[in-house]
Amino acid sequence: MAVFIIWLFGRNLDLQQVSQSLRRANPYYLTAAVLVICFGYFLRAIRWKALLAPITESSLKELFATTTVGFAAIFLIGRAGEIVRPMWLPMRDPRVRPSAALVTLFVERIFDLAALVCFFAANLIWFESPAGRETEFGYVKMGGYLMLLALVFGFAALIAYQRNSLKVIEKVQVLTDRRFIPVRIRRIIISILRQLATALGILRGWREVFIVSFWSIALWLAIAVPTWLVLLAFNLPLTFGDSLFIMGFATISSIVPTPGGAAGAFHAATAGGLIFLNVPQNDAAAASIAMHLVYFAPAIVFGLYYFLHGDISIERFRSLLSSEHAVEEIESEAPNNRQLKMESGK
Repeated sequence: MAVFIIWLFGRNLDLQQVSQSLRRANPYYLTAAVLVICFGYFLRAIRWKALLAPITESSLKELFATTTVGFAAIFLIGRAGEIVRPMWLPMRDPRVRPSAALVTLFVERIFDLAALVCFFAANLIWFESPAGRETEFGYVKMGGYLMLLALVFGFAALIAYQRNSLKVIEKVQVLTDRRFIPVRIRRIIISILRQLATALGILRGWREVFIVSFWSIALWLAIAVPTWLVLLAFNLPLTFGDSLFIMGFATISSIVPTPGGAAGAFHAATAGGLIFLNVPQNDAAAASIAMHLVYFAPAIVFGLYYFLHGDISIERFRSLLSSEHAVEEIESEAPNNRQLKMESGK
């Protein structure tokens, strides 16, 4: 899939012009973009610590190391690398169990999506259409309002689930009590739902919600600013608001499960967004290539460093990945969480 998409991306490009555009890019802007992205990984670690707080204590240093290793894995093997983070962290910080790390990643994705939707929707609402294309952009603002409305309903559903999780879990237990559903799978589903309800406990207090929301917005600003810096590096006549538009395209494309950090899909979507904003095709391709490197290169460097210097047992990693051990980890975590909540309530 990656090879096919890359072929589609590059089949009509003038590679010589793309190369010239890359060489003309301002190295100072690109360096600044890389530094801000590095800071963004640190912000991810801070936010992950806040998400783990309702469940267990954690080390910011180990969270940063695990975050970079996880993104390096995503770059190397695609979205399947997501499993590395919840399995890697417990080997570096024994206080965090795999199940706790896994469910906080669910909540992390929720806040990531919410922050991205806010940025993208706000940009659509105040988006200025290019001259002569007003009719074509007529539905853009409506799309922004609909995205914000969907976000509100989504968070309302999560809050409702957290407050009624016991009833929901009981119904899921009834629905999954079928012969064609393996008992082990059923236990994992129920246990993850319990852990998800525990992790969503941060939504009970406005202070916790504000903290995680604050770090999420800061994180996505730390992605939007490098995006804008890359556009400045190529001297493209675009605004910071346009960079939010491009960031949305780039992030959505990263869902495609191809190795190399959604290689091909990222480049095609990012270049497509730039072309949509009247950037010449070859310049758009060059900017998308540079943006991809800015997003992922720091994680590869940090990730390989922590991987090579970490005291990690491959056998332990395989054990954590096994289905039987996963069930034990998830099942044993729920009682511990309930006990922690009782003690904190006292």
